[in-house]
Amino acid sequence: MITFFACLVLLLVGFFTYGKLVEKVFRIDDRPTPAVAHPDGVDFVPMKTWRIFLIQLLNIAGLGPIYGALAGACWGPVVYLWIVFGTILGGGVHDFLSGMMSERHDGASISEIVGMYLGKVMKFVMRIFSVVLLVMVGVNFSVGPARLISQLISESFGASLPPMVLSTTFWLVLVLLYYLLATFLPVDKIIGKVYPFFGICLIIMAVGIAGMLILKPEYSMPELWESMGIVHPEGLPKWAMMFVTVACGAISGFHATQSPMMARCMTSEKEGRTVFYGAMVSEGVIALIWAAAGVTFYNGVGALDAAISAMGQGGVVYQISTTLMGSVGGVLAMIGVIACPITSGDTAFRSARLTISDWFHIDQSNVVKRAALSVPLLAVGAFIATSLDFNVLWRYFSWSNQTLAMLVLWAGAVFLHKYGFPAMCSLMAALPATFMSAVSVTYILQAEEGFRLSTSIAYPVGLVCAGLCLGIFVWRTLIVHKGDVLKPVADNA
Repeated sequence: MITFFACLVLLLVGFFTYGKLVEKVFRIDDRPTPAVAHPDGVDFVPMKTWRIFLIQLLNIAGLGPIYGALAGACWGPVVYLWIVFGTILGGGVHDFLSGMMSERHDGASISEIVGMYLGKVMKFVMRIFSVVLLVMVGVNFSVGPARLISQLISESFGASLPPMVLSTTFWLVLVLLYYLLATFLPVDKIIGKVYPFFGICLIIMAVGIAGMLILKPEYSMPELWESMGIVHPEGLPKWAMMFVTVACGAISGFHATQSPMMARCMTSEKEGRTVFYGAMVSEGVIALIWAAAGVTFYNGVGALDAAISAMGQGGVVYQISTTLMGSVGGVLAMIGVIACPITSGDTAFRSARLTISDWFHIDQSNVVKRAALSVPLLAVGAFIATSLDFNVLWRYFSWSNQTLAMLVLWAGAVFLHKYGFPAMCSLMAALPATFMSAVSVTYILQAEEGFRLSTSIAYPVGLVCAGLCLGIFVWRTLIVHKGDVLKPVADNA
């Protein structure tokens, strides 16, 4: 329990110290935000800070910090370290920079931001990459909830309902219709009203789980020093598997696709640390709690892995929640495994719409033009969900997600250099970008869905590639173009 509390304190301290440092380096000011400068009633809609924070938390969290943390807990309490330091030094920086760079560039999508700082070729790659990634997320978070709802209705009501209502297809259609509305309607009509409620539920569930683990004497949280020798039950190496398995709750490229949505709703740059860095720290706390719950509730990684294999992560969440919190836990678990993925899927499709509109400069305040993007996007999602084996595509999502985080961090490092920030401050983004470069390259070389190379090859190649990336960055920015800085963004706008 000492380890758990120490990590929890580190996360909170990280927000007030390192988060403050990141904010200071970025040099926030009182310039008009995009929502204030030109509200359009659709995507650029001013909202209160607490509402934006809860929406951002649910945008980036959903089931990520629960499912990922439970899977990561199969490596034992060592995963706490990745959650804590990944959040403070990597994820918080990544989310803050992606949100604030978008705010400085009139709410631009992350693909446009990366292209501004890493070149035209990378802009084109990122546009394709982002849209494909977002549609993948949207489809996965439509099929999964539809299947769970169908199963729950069947078990609860059985033959008393028509067969059509019990089918997964029926609920999939309803979920996709909701996605269409959430993608098309102004951000404050559905997302702005529903998300804060589910964000609060996500927090309450995590706090309740943590409280029961601490208060109930039959549970004893393992300490880090007692379990350093733990090996994953399936023999998976920590490097780089653990750093890709636990994305949401440490660092996740998907967050960068969501942050611009809230950058279009802020009324002051001073909200940035709370909305972006703060939501990431909150997600880290949720992930820490669920990782602790996994290894504590099942009293070891072997039993946890067996439970995940037998019931799936949704079943594990339900079992832990109902055992620790009774009927209240059951309700919260159902909200978690059904509502939370839906609230990630709808914003994934919405972000895809915004990415395409930025790409082709399509005015989204126009109802017809907005519908012309929303309807085909959902049609493609429906086709994939009902026709293709999405499980094969989803295997590549984790790697794609962390590769996106790597690219966003490199773009953030170039941003900090180009706009005249102290030279060493750009390393605040460049160092985690280097780390994620090593993770992304190593993972795809050794993973089952990648090249399946041995660790003796994947490890050194990954480290060399990361070193080359850092070397090129240092050479081109801190040495060759040391004095080549631009005026503040506001002066160039």
